[in-house]
Amino acid sequence: MADAAPSAAALNYGIDIGGTKIELVACDAGFEVRHRRRIATPQGDYAGFLAALEALVADADAELGSAGAAVGIALPGVRDRRSGLQLSANVPSLTGRSVAADLQARLRRPLFFGNDLQCFALSEAHGGAAEGYPSMFGAILGTGAGGGYCLHGRLVSGFNSLAGEWGHWSVPAHLVQRHGLAVLDCACGLRGCVERYVSGSGLVALYRHFGGEAAEAGEVFARADAGDARAQQALSAHLDLLGHSLAALVLALDPHVIVLGGGLSQHAPLYEVLPTAVAAHLFNGVQVPPIVPPRFGDAGGARGAALLALP
Repeated sequence: MADAAPSAAALNYGIDIGGTKIELVACDAGFEVRHRRRIATPQGDYAGFLAALEALVADADAELGSAGAAVGIALPGVRDRRSGLQLSANVPSLTGRSVAADLQARLRRPLFFGNDLQCFALSEAHGGAAEGYPSMFGAILGTGAGGGYCLHGRLVSGFNSLAGEWGHWSVPAHLVQRHGLAVLDCACGLRGCVERYVSGSGLVALYRHFGGEAAEAGEVFARADAGDARAQQALSAHLDLLGHSLAALVLALDPHVIVLGGGLSQHAPLYEVLPTAVAAHLFNGVQVPPIVPPRFGDAGGARGAALLALP
């Protein structure tokens, strides 16, 4: 359902595109969300995807009286900076397509594109959990693992717009050996990527590796709390691997705060044990920055996309 009609102040739209849902928000100049609507992501139908976004924007225009509003779009995956073609594991119908050019032709207004994970970080840096910090890293722990890095409120995207893709760093061999794990293939084409182990789906995979069976990460947490030894072993391995990967972020970027996102960010006990797990992989004298939950939750990506379009 849409929120109440906004004031007459100028609005910019943000669209967050995910594997199961597409969300549009309208933000005012003060970064406040004035309108929100979600639809299901069309599956396996690129033409249907383009039509759905066009209809979503047209409906917002009609309801808000903001025809021609600038739109920031958080796309999943990466875009080849030479060809403009998209690569997206979460929305396969976008892979190999000129998504940005095709949307520009349909929407006929100023468009600003960003990575969905980076937009989460941008949102949390402006009025979110990282407000007031000189630098921040937004670390997503959902179906996959990724994130974004902001300096003084500005998103650092990088040469290939890949800054923050920590989920595709490699897990070190000594941790794979310590926990008796297999080196897993990743959909990106590499092997042993961090996200195969530390994401929500990675936690489920760890539990299965140790002989358990679960459909989602919440079940693993619940079974560990109930005394399931295999679930507890999976959580121990997960915490060690996650601690190492965030320690690597600290050594590489030294952010003043780390904001967690994605489904695992909702697990409150994680914030109590994670700092110690990170510190175990840092040398003496290096302090673990605050690790905090997000303010905007799963709405952050769309809000961050709208911030891309603000003047």
